[in-house]
Amino acid sequence: MALDLDTLKKERDTLKESLRDLEIQQRKLETEIKGFRQREIRIKREIEALSTLIEVTEPEKKPAGDKKSDS
Repeated sequence: MALDLDTLKKERDTLKESLRDLEIQQRKLETEIKGFRQREIRIKREIEALSTLIEVTEPEKKPAGDKKSDS
């Protein structure tokens, strides 16, 4: 059975188009992932900033060995 040249070319063109579609989808997903990473970094920084504020505003804790009574 001989392979038809036109059929092979059509199949190749179809595969090339599929590849282009996949590459477009990949770029869109990479952009979306980058946005997620940026959000993750921003949220981690906000958590760190809030933790620092909590530490600064929290009353100093007494050392474990200090058992003074305030009554």
